[in-house]
Amino acid sequence: MAFKLIVVGASMGGLQALEVLLGGLPKSFPVPLAIVQHRHKTSDEKLRMILQQHTALVIKEPQDKEEIMPGYIYLAPADYHLMVETKSQNVPYPCFSLSTDAPVTYARPSIDVLFETASDAYSEKLIGVLLTGANHDGKHGMSKIKAHGGRTIVEDPSTATCPIMPKAAITAGVAETILPLVEIAPFLVKICNF
Repeated sequence: MAFKLIVVGASMGGLQALEVLLGGLPKSFPVPLAIVQHRHKTSDEKLRMILQQHTALVIKEPQDKEEIMPGYIYLAPADYHLMVETKSQNVPYPCFSLSTDAPVTYARPSIDVLFETASDAYSEKLIGVLLTGANHDGKHGMSKIKAHGGRTIVEDPSTATCPIMPKAAITAGVAETILPLVEIAPFLVKICNF
């Protein structure tokens, strides 16, 4: 099966975790990634610029209705929910949309919002990755990914800066694969047949 999108969620300690994850992907990795990292609503381009130093893949903050393209890493803009829209009459391809709806699990962008909308769009062709974090955001989204036949990967709490978020997903029974942080990128390369 060819996976079409990988969604990644991180909160407290996420910068370091994302540096490790992205640094482990080859520059020709074909499956696009969409990332929600909890951050302050007034944060600027610094997060994208720091992460870009750890990967040869292009990292960008998507625009509303931007087509999801292979080989890119998309980072949710500060203070916007990042969502995936399915094909429609108006948009003939899966694309991103941005929303300023109320925070979910105290966060905007919300991991759950990205994961749930991506699951609706891609079903079994989606991989969800949940990393370090200090709340339960992502647990419901991982549940939906699993229910739709997608793959769910959770960082081993013992390697997480803050284990609360990974533990919540594991306790809820939605973690198909639990891996130490350094093993997640090699696993993604393997299951994406790259």
